[in-house]
Amino acid sequence: MAKNNMNSKKEEPIEKQLWKAADKLRKNIDAAEYKHIVLGLIFLKYISDVFEELYQKLKKGEGEYAGADPEDKDEYKAENIFFVPEKARWSYLQSRAKLPEIGKDIDGAMDAIEKENPSLKDVLPKVYARGNLDTTNLGGLIDLVGNIALGDAKARSADILGHVFEYFLGEFALAEGKKGGQFYTPRSVVELLVEMLEPYKGRVFDPCCGSGGMFVQSEKFVQDHQGKVNDISIYGQESNKTTWRLAKMNLAIRGIDSSQVKWNNEGSFLNDSHKDLKAEYVIANPPFNDSDWSGDLLRKDGRWKYGAPPASNANYAWIQHFIYHLSPSGQAGFVLAKGALTSKSSGEGDIRKEFVEARLVDCIVNLPAKLFLNTQIPASLWFLSRNKENGKYRNRTDEILFIDARNMGYLINRRTRELSKEDIRKIAETYHNWRNPGGNYEDIKGFCNSASIERVRELDYVLTPGRYVGLPDDEDDFDFKERFTKLRKEFEEQLKEEEKLNALIIENLARVVINNGQD
Repeated sequence: MAKNNMNSKKEEPIEKQLWKAADKLRKNIDAAEYKHIVLGLIFLKYISDVFEELYQKLKKGEGEYAGADPEDKDEYKAENIFFVPEKARWSYLQSRAKLPEIGKDIDGAMDAIEKENPSLKDVLPKVYARGNLDTTNLGGLIDLVGNIALGDAKARSADILGHVFEYFLGEFALAEGKKGGQFYTPRSVVELLVEMLEPYKGRVFDPCCGSGGMFVQSEKFVQDHQGKVNDISIYGQESNKTTWRLAKMNLAIRGIDSSQVKWNNEGSFLNDSHKDLKAEYVIANPPFNDSDWSGDLLRKDGRWKYGAPPASNANYAWIQHFIYHLSPSGQAGFVLAKGALTSKSSGEGDIRKEFVEARLVDCIVNLPAKLFLNTQIPASLWFLSRNKENGKYRNRTDEILFIDARNMGYLINRRTRELSKEDIRKIAETYHNWRNPGGNYEDIKGFCNSASIERVRELDYVLTPGRYVGLPDDEDDFDFKERFTKLRKEFEEQLKEEEKLNALIIENLARVVINNGQD
C-alpha cells in the first residue's frame, strides 16, 4: 500500500509538490505577504539560471564567444539577458541559505539586480529581512526553489519556472480569496477569451492588466498554434503598484517584453499611458461596477462617443475606453458584470443601444457562477468588432451571436468553479464556426443563437443570452410547481440543520461557562 502512495506522489505535477512544500513553510505569514517572498525567489532563480548559461559560454570563449569577458554587462544586454552581480547569483545565495543573515543577503541581491538592470527598477521585492520570516524557513524555501532543475538552463527557466510562477499566482489568489481577484483573473476565463479572439498578429492591449495573465496566455496561444511570438506586441497599464510588480516579473520570467506595461496610480481613465495606441486586440477584466472611477471629472471626455457613462458605475466607461483604443479592424474581448447586459440606469441603456446600432457587438457569452475569486456577481464576456464585414471573416454586420454557458464548468472547491478544456473548446468553436467563412454553425436551443439586429431591437437592446437561446428541448416541459416544492423542502431541511447546529453551539458554550465557574 505504501508503495502505491509513493508512486502517486511521484506522479503529482512538480508545481503542486512545490506549492504544498512552500505552503508548509508559510507558517503564520499572511498569504498576501508570502506570495512576494516565494514569487521573488522563483524570479531570482529564473534570471540567475539564464545568466549562468550565458556566463559559462562566455567563460569557455569558443566560437562566437572567443575573447569575451563573462563579467562584461554588454554581453548580456546584447542577448536580452539580465545581468546578475556576483553576490546576487543563485549559487552564492544557496551557499548561504543556512546563515542567519540570509534575509539581508537576498534583499541586497534584489537591490543589486535592480541597479544593474534599469527595466527592473522598483519591481523586485525586498521583504526577506523582516522579523516575521524565520531564517530556517527561508533557507528551506531557497533549497526548495533550487531543486527546480529539469532540462538545460534556458528550457528550465523559461518553461518550468514560468509555469511554476503562473501556478503559484493562481494558488495565492485562491488563498487570498476576494483580494486575490484584484491581481488574478482565473486561468480558464483568460484561456476562453484568448481562444475566442485568436490574437495571432498585432498589438495586444490590456488597460487594467493585473499580473499580466492576458499577455502570457496570448503569447502561449501564438506558440501553441505555430505562430511567431514576435508578431504580437503587448501594451498594458495597471494602477496598483504591487500588482504591476507581479506583472513585470510574470512577463520577464516568460521572456516577454514588458517595456510598454506602465504603472501610474491615477489609472487608465485619468491618466491614459497609451493615449495614441490603436490596438488590433483588447483583452481585459476590468473591476466590476466600479463607483470610484472619477467619472465626475471626465463628463466631456473625447472617449465617450456613444454617450457619457454614469459617474456611479464605470462599466460603460471601460467599454468605450476599449473601443477608443481599437484599430479600424480591431477586436475586443472582455469580462463585465452581467448587469451591464440589461441596465438602463443613468443612460446605460441608451449607450448599449448605440453599440448595437453601430454594429460593434459581435458576441455575448453568459458565464457560470463562482468563476471569480473576488466577487459573486454574475459575469459575462463581451466581444466587439470594429469591422464586422471585413474579408478576414464572413459579413455578420446585422447579427449578434449569443451563447449561454451558465451550466458549464465544474467546482474545484465549495466556492470556486472552473471551465474545463472541453467547455472552452466548445464555446470557442461555436464562435469560430459562426464567425468564419464556411463555418459549420447552427443554433442550439438553450445554448447558442444567432440573432438579427431586428430581434435585438424587439427586445429593447437587452443582451442577456437567455432571452435569445431559449430553454433546451429537455426543459420545455419544466414543471415550476414541482421545482418550487423541491426547493422549499431543501430550504426547510437546511433550516433544521442550522437550528441543530446552533443548539449544539449554545450547549457547548454553556458547558464552557459552567466549567470556568467551577474552576
